[in-house]
Amino acid sequence: MITMAGKAIRRWWALFVLPTFLAFIIGFIVPFIYGVYLSFCKFSTVTNAKWVGFSNYAKALKDSTFLHALLFSTLLTIVTTIVINVIAFAIAYLLTKSIRGSNVFRSVFFMPNLIGGIILGYIWMLLLNGVLSHWAKSLTYSEVYGFWGLVILVCWQQIGYMMIIYIAGMQSLPTDVLEAAAVDGANGRQTMFKIIIPLMMPSITVCSFLTVTNGFKLYDQNLALTNGAPSRMSEGLALNITNTFYSKIGYEGVGQAKAVLFFILVAVVALVQNKLTTSKEVAA
Repeated sequence: MITMAGKAIRRWWALFVLPTFLAFIIGFIVPFIYGVYLSFCKFSTVTNAKWVGFSNYAKALKDSTFLHALLFSTLLTIVTTIVINVIAFAIAYLLTKSIRGSNVFRSVFFMPNLIGGIILGYIWMLLLNGVLSHWAKSLTYSEVYGFWGLVILVCWQQIGYMMIIYIAGMQSLPTDVLEAAAVDGANGRQTMFKIIIPLMMPSITVCSFLTVTNGFKLYDQNLALTNGAPSRMSEGLALNITNTFYSKIGYEGVGQAKAVLFFILVAVVALVQNKLTTSKEVAA
């Protein structure tokens, strides 16, 4: 039976959707389309754009710092995606067991996600440089230390958030299937890899999607922790695009072209990753 409120929503749904739809068009669709147009222009402000074709894209692809940033962000994304999801899954599995203080542990692990990326970057810069100072090193003088410093920071920030998603997934697992496996004599490894992980694929899809996109889009932590030092060797894609856009007058179009390439890359990677993990959900 349809209530009066349901009838009103069915009749006037367009009126409720319209404000959000207009805001989406004005705040995202129009700037995005205009941004793509500007990537084919040379400009210093949006009012003096001059069409130059694909020259901005040619300059972007010939920029060695951009290609290095692409490699840096790709490696960072691969490492952080694996580490975050494995550790978050393991912690979630432990905290869904009947252990004392599990709620406290959940809060503690989730807390770093509430801190802003800039603040986290400066905190970990002080901590890591304090440790590395014993070897007369610092994050700003080593590409290797800068990379692993970012890995530690990103994992520490995001593990708690992914843990919450995995906990929600584990709590919704059908207990009758797990009980049947125990009765049939399945050991812990068989239960984990044959039952729990296949049933957890929806949660794994969400978490892997978030960690992959967050890895490529990383900016504020990169800015605060290393700022690309030394010599832009620890510079990710987002930071490289910003530095290009504001490097000198006339290079705004090159920065915009890099941003479009960046969008295409992240979109393709995210769609492929989502397709792969979703297909395993169907197989499970």
